[in-house]
Amino acid sequence: MEKTEITSIDDIKLMVDSFYTKIRRDSQIAYVFENEIENDWANHLSKMYKFWQTVLFHKKAYRGSPLKPHLDLPIKPEHFGIWLKHFEGTVNNLFIGDIAENAIDKARKMAQMFQLKISTYKSLSNDI
Repeated sequence: MEKTEITSIDDIKLMVDSFYTKIRRDSQIAYVFENEIENDWANHLSKMYKFWQTVLFHKKAYRGSPLKPHLDLPIKPEHFGIWLKHFEGTVNNLFIGDIAENAIDKARKMAQMFQLKISTYKSLSNDI
């Protein structure tokens, strides 16, 4: 398959679907998603299409707080590296260009921010 640029919602769907296929097969991280999403993958994927459409194309498709649903999940620091490895691998295997590079950059920043905020939230919750 020849790499292309990310230019459409169909490209975002390919990226998201390919990424979550890898996540669901990874024994170290799949349970975090499977336990939370259970059998509602269509709804989750739909949200992710909208999220990445908003992030990459600046189209207001996603509404909500991406951090809030993650705060009480059993996420460990090492999960962020696994998540990022799969995301970067997916994008690099399928796409080229500025938007693909931007997607990876945004994912890296998001992983850092989520890790910091979730750690802080759990630390504060344990102090109560």
